[in-house]
Amino acid sequence: MAKLTQEEILAYLDEATILELNALVKAIEEKYGVSAAAPVAVAAGPVVEEEQGPTSVNVVMTSFGDSKVAVIKVVREITGLGLVDAKKLVDGVPAEIKKEITPEEAEEIKKKLTDAGATVEIK
Repeated sequence: MAKLTQEEILAYLDEATILELNALVKAIEEKYGVSAAAPVAVAAGPVVEEEQGPTSVNVVMTSFGDSKVAVIKVVREITGLGLVDAKKLVDGVPAEIKKEITPEEAEEIKKKLTDAGATVEIK
């Protein structure tokens, strides 16, 4: 197995989604018996629960790719917009498709859009 450079690891972290990073942290914790939680001093006051990641995210389409018509159809399905409004949204990339939704719903929307040919980010 080839050894990864620090730059390659950082490049992966820059490109990974929040869900992928969360899974990576859990895998590291399990494999090496460590915790990503910050150490808490005994006299530090109330204990703050470990954050599980964002509770709401936004889906942003950065490109509609080669099949604009297919992407417009999916955008209409997801947003409930009419044809003209969906076309304006797709033409205005980068465009926010859905705001403040659960990470699970965002992944489903991302899959639909990428299957249609679009490039999508979850922020």
